[in-house]
Amino acid sequence: MVEKALESIEVGSHSFSAASKLFDKTTRERSWLLYAWCRRCDDIADNQEKGGPLGDQGTPKDAEDRIQAIRVLTRRALEEQPTADFAFDAFGLVAKECHLDYDMANDVITGFAMDATGFAPTNERDMMRYCYHVAGAVGIMMAHIMGVRSDDGETLDRANDLGLAFQIANISRDVVEDAAAGRVYIPADWLAEAGLAPGEHAKPENRFILASIMPRMIALMQKHEDAARLGAKNLPFRSRWAVLAAANIYGAIGRKVLDRGQKAWDSRTRVSGLEKAWHVTTAFFEALRNNPPGPDEPITWSRHDYRPLAGW
Repeated sequence: MVEKALESIEVGSHSFSAASKLFDKTTRERSWLLYAWCRRCDDIADNQEKGGPLGDQGTPKDAEDRIQAIRVLTRRALEEQPTADFAFDAFGLVAKECHLDYDMANDVITGFAMDATGFAPTNERDMMRYCYHVAGAVGIMMAHIMGVRSDDGETLDRANDLGLAFQIANISRDVVEDAAAGRVYIPADWLAEAGLAPGEHAKPENRFILASIMPRMIALMQKHEDAARLGAKNLPFRSRWAVLAAANIYGAIGRKVLDRGQKAWDSRTRVSGLEKAWHVTTAFFEALRNNPPGPDEPITWSRHDYRPLAGW
C-alpha cells in the first residue's frame, strides 16, 4: 500500500514528493497515504486519471454522484470496511493511526464538490474559503499526522495557513490552464477592478492586465506563508524541516509567477531540481535556527474563519 501511495505522489506532485522525503519514516509514509486519498478523490471528482486532463464532466447530476461516491467510500474507509480502492483503504489506515475523522475528511471533500459544481469566487473571502477546503484542511490533517494535538489550536491554525499559501500559489500559476477548463479562482471583484471579465481574463491580449493582479495575490500568499512558519516552530525537527522546505518551494512558485509578469503563463512556471535542492538546504538551516519572524501584520485570523462554507 505504501509503495502504491509513493507512486501516486511521485506522479501527482513533484514538489510535495521532494519535501515529504524529509520526514521521519513513519510520518513520511503516512503523508503518502493521505496524499493518495487526496489524489484519488480529485481524480474521481474531475473524472480524470492521476491529475491528467479533465474528463467529460457530464451533467450536474453526474458530478453530484461522483462526490457522493467519494463520501461513501471515505466513510467506509473510516469504518474499517473494504472499499476495493487502495487509496481509500490507505486513508482508513492513516486515519485510524492519526485520529483523523469524517469532519476533517468532509472539509476536503467539500473542496472537490466546489470544483465539480462550477464554484467561482465573488470576492477574496470566497477564494480563501475555497483555498481552505482544497488545501488548508489538508494542512490540518497533515499536522495531525505530524503529531499535533487536537487541542493545539495555534499550530493547527498555522498548518491551515500553509495550505492556504500553497493553493494561492497554485491559483496564480494555473490561471490559464484553469480558464481553459472553464474555471476561475481569482475573485470576480478583483477582475472587475482590473477591467477584466471572467472567461476573458486569461486571453493572451489580457495578460499584461492579469499580471497587475499578481502583486496582490502573491502578497496574500506571502502573508499566510510567513504565518505558517510560526507554526513550524512547534514541530519536531524533521517535520519542521519538511514543512519549511515545502513552504520555500511553493513560495518560490508564486514569486516566480510575480517576477515573470505577463509571461508567467507562456509556459508552466516550475521550480527546477537544483532550485528545490537549494530550498531544501535553506530550510535545513531555518529549521535549525527555528526563529521565524512571522508576517508583517498581526495574525488576527484562524482556521475557523474559513469554515464551514454553507451550501456545499
